[in-house]
Amino acid sequence: MTSAPREAGSLPLAVTMGDPAGIGPDIILASWSVRKQRALHPFAVYGNPKVLRERARALGLQAAVAEIKGIEEAGQVFADALPVCLPAAGLAHAKSSEDAAIIAAIEAATAAVAGAEALALVTGPIAKRSLQAVRLEYPGHTAFLGHLASKHSHGRRFRPVMMMVAEELKVVPATVHIPLAAVSAALSTAMLAETLRITAAALVEDFGIGKPRLAVARLNPHAGEGGLIGSEEVTIIAPAIAEVALAGVCVSGPHSADTLFHAEARNAHDAVVAMYHDQALIPLKTLAFDRGVNVTLGLPFVRTSPDHGTGFALAGTGKARPGSFIAALELAAGLGLRRAAARRASGT
Repeated sequence: MTSAPREAGSLPLAVTMGDPAGIGPDIILASWSVRKQRALHPFAVYGNPKVLRERARALGLQAAVAEIKGIEEAGQVFADALPVCLPAAGLAHAKSSEDAAIIAAIEAATAAVAGAEALALVTGPIAKRSLQAVRLEYPGHTAFLGHLASKHSHGRRFRPVMMMVAEELKVVPATVHIPLAAVSAALSTAMLAETLRITAAALVEDFGIGKPRLAVARLNPHAGEGGLIGSEEVTIIAPAIAEVALAGVCVSGPHSADTLFHAEARNAHDAVVAMYHDQALIPLKTLAFDRGVNVTLGLPFVRTSPDHGTGFALAGTGKARPGSFIAALELAAGLGLRRAAARRASGT
């Protein structure tokens, strides 16, 4: 006899521990320690309970760690202990057992949220080397999640798009972890138009903005000066803007990036689509270094993560600040509940 499906609001968040040698364990433990003060939504960690116990001791935290058999048990223990699911072994051809465990945690947590056993997914930071065993066109955490989403959706294609979110700003890099010299070749009108459509849809569906306003950054200084110092604005970016504008998206640009992020300019748009990683992340981290959240758009489930990396040098020192991870937990819960309410309203 199968049990009745649980209400989405009662489902925990699925959290991956991240690289065990990094600050993932630190910020997870610190976040659980303020669960009552911040009224955090319950979550379960996919990772190694031994690592978490050892890190709690190193940090001097009074944090009990409870190993659970399945994420459905998380709500029963979250108030008194950090619930941890120990996933099965990962890829057999991973370079190390540590990498295999990192991959296994991501796979198990994604399976939980894709299977409606978790409200949303929050991932701890990993090093890109851990995913070298996974064959992807653009290896990385977000690309791997897109691959897993397709796997759990019977091969349906998903185009994951990174959005960095803070109270002051939402920004999307059209290209992410590629060399700066490769950005121009990676851009295309079709890719950029798809990115704009995904961004606009997410602002409506996940953030409740009825008529989102997108601003698009240029690639070259001074928006290319009409082709004098670069042609991408004319040949790639402007046609993409025109295409999505014709479909009803409120979008402007291409704008010079050096005038897009001051306070007055930010009031004129709901999100900026930038052309490359640092063009997007420098203003976000300048404005909200400890509060920024990475949100993956274009997936069939909610995924967030902190806006920082593994911080190997800070692991176990007590210097890692959990603000971005706490913000990622809070945003994941909010977005997950919004999607669940939309599904109830539509009867799906």
